[in-house]
Amino acid sequence: MGNGSVIRKRILGRRLRLLREEAGLTLEAAAPALDWSTSTLSCIETGQQAPNVHGVRSMLDLYDAGGAVWEELVTLTREVRQKGWWRAYGIGDTSFVGFETEATLEQDFTLDYVPGLLQTPDYARALFAASVLRRSPAELDNEVAVRMIRQQRLSSASDPIQLVAVIDESVLHRPIGGADVLAAQLAHLLDVAQLDSVTLQVLPTSTIRRTAMGSGFIVLSFGDLGQPDMAYVEHALGALLLDKESDVATARLKFDQLRSEALNPADSVNLIRRAAGLGA
Repeated sequence: MGNGSVIRKRILGRRLRLLREEAGLTLEAAAPALDWSTSTLSCIETGQQAPNVHGVRSMLDLYDAGGAVWEELVTLTREVRQKGWWRAYGIGDTSFVGFETEATLEQDFTLDYVPGLLQTPDYARALFAASVLRRSPAELDNEVAVRMIRQQRLSSASDPIQLVAVIDESVLHRPIGGADVLAAQLAHLLDVAQLDSVTLQVLPTSTIRRTAMGSGFIVLSFGDLGQPDMAYVEHALGALLLDKESDVATARLKFDQLRSEALNPADSVNLIRRAAGLGA
């Protein structure tokens, strides 16, 4: 897992909150015993603030937690305070990358372009260059580099991620970056569709129903971390991260409906081959 993400802060905060509650202490009782305000302790427990090792040791002493729990949480605290790899590229911890880095499953529906984890460098660069958000050449290089680093997890043995992607058929014909860039992108889709970590389905324009209308979205799952699923929605004016259970449940349901309406993976590959001019 990557270091310094909000997910790790949330995991640490949740563990510390449970220890406080098991010790029979309220926020109002624990905070002054730690020489903190209740707002500071609350921010730590909700993952909004990373405590230092000294502070966590004080909490563990107060909550009478020792042994394996002590070592585990002190180690987690050190990891939380390390900077994530994406920080070197000018990206903050609260960005989508910081959340995705901790995920083990990504369910991605896109209407207008190929999902980020499946893009070629030229395709990604063309998308970023066409954005209303102005980027310097160095910033553009950083964005593409981050996207390529993210993709490494699709073939990683030590830190894998599973991707289930549903794309609209129109994506296969939209010449982002020009005809040559699109042709290379389609060829790349055919290659990555063979990976065990990738399930790729195409939603044909002839069968689009109400389910597919609106914006694309992503659902992230975090395996055995104990972190609830999250939904991420990009739109014309920015993006939203949603962690309210009802919102995430709606996103999961909609994604399942989209998969049922889409072609199966084998037929999807055949459709991509036809779009690339390679026949079925």
